[in-house]
Amino acid sequence: MQNKIFTDQLGRTISINYPPQRIISLVPSQTELLFDLGLDEEVVGISKFCIHPAEQFQKKTKIGGTKTLNIDKIRALKPDLIIANKEENQQEHIEALAQEFPVWISDIHILAEALDMIIQVGKLTGTEAKAKEIATTIRSDFEALTPSSKPLKAAYFIWKHPYMLAAKHTFIDDMLKYCGFENVLTETRYPEITLEALQELQPQVILLSTEPYPFKQKHIEELQKYFPKAFITLVDGEMFSWYGSRLLKAPAYFSNLYKNLTINLPIK
Repeated sequence: MQNKIFTDQLGRTISINYPPQRIISLVPSQTELLFDLGLDEEVVGISKFCIHPAEQFQKKTKIGGTKTLNIDKIRALKPDLIIANKEENQQEHIEALAQEFPVWISDIHILAEALDMIIQVGKLTGTEAKAKEIATTIRSDFEALTPSSKPLKAAYFIWKHPYMLAAKHTFIDDMLKYCGFENVLTETRYPEITLEALQELQPQVILLSTEPYPFKQKHIEELQKYFPKAFITLVDGEMFSWYGSRLLKAPAYFSNLYKNLTINLPIK
């Protein structure tokens, strides 16, 4: 074991005993990546939302939700590395943990930053070769996507009561571009919006995510009354918002989604 210095995606430097033997992940997509890098024994704690892979989810200690961390449980696990995310975790929790443990924080809004995170996590954990292999495959598969030169105007719902959509400066917005969609929203982050305001933007496609709000078929029927000309469909939220190794599955999903929409859309 030796001390090594690393820089996270916020430009913070941390010193860790390398390679780390007791890792806690606070973010589902990054947890899945750690297991895909072969770090089964090294990961000692995960959030209650880190559901992939299922067999590891059953075995590992849960340290609360991404925004409701149990600091005492984390402390008891004595991690030598905590992997977090600027958006998904609460700043006050991360600052508190950083007083006691090395915390590496990702900050991801576009595919390039996700690929950088994958490679950096590989370097952090002594699994750089596997991480580069995963990142290279993802990059190649995304580059092979050939969306239409005329993107479909789309709205991506993430919440109900109130309605909230993914707008600019989000990872979801970047994924929409690879799908062949143009986000109808010009705001940033996750604004609340009324259906009446969205009607004025005339989306051709409305995507209802399975997470964080679990949209169902009944919600399609509710919204169709407001958007009779739009094609409304449920989409796998993990494909649009998980920026770890799940991105290996995203290009094929996006390609099939776009083909299905163009077949069903009355708009040409």
